[in-house]
Amino acid sequence: MVTHVGAESRGDERGALIAFVEAQRGGLRRSVIGLTDEQASARPSASELSVGGLLKHVAETELNWLRMAQQKPNERARTQETWAESFRLVEGETVAGILDFWTEVARETDEFIRQVPSLDDTFPLPEAPWFPKDGAVSMRWLMLHLVEEIGRHAGHADIVRESLDGKTAFELVALEQGYSGQS
Repeated sequence: MVTHVGAESRGDERGALIAFVEAQRGGLRRSVIGLTDEQASARPSASELSVGGLLKHVAETELNWLRMAQQKPNERARTQETWAESFRLVEGETVAGILDFWTEVARETDEFIRQVPSLDDTFPLPEAPWFPKDGAVSMRWLMLHLVEEIGRHAGHADIVRESLDGKTAFELVALEQGYSGQS
């Protein structure tokens, strides 16, 4: 990780989990700094991944997990037929629009976690071959899973971005903080 995650207030487990999720979100958000929508959609390797597509996928994935935890329907649920669209910007979508959408999802996730009665509270997992039958996970598990999921894709975005223009995660942190690297 190229940024420091501040220590939580003593005993503030929720704050610590939110801070680590936000650090991973930041890594992925930085991957699009200074890119046009066309550059963010580019796939500079053998992979189908683009930084814009990764951004969209993670935003939609966070929403999906949030809605499962809230036990509400996901207004952006994907089907087998539309799954691939979650990894690319489609006509009419922009990086700015996806960032705005994700900001709202992140705000809602953080608010939900701060308000849930206990991090030990659980919610059911959907039926899927990769989940245990009648499985359930805790709110703590949800937040740890978001660290894992977002972190994995932030790493993908680092590689894709460096392939696009040579900018590394360290350079993007410096750009975000206003350092140009020139004296």
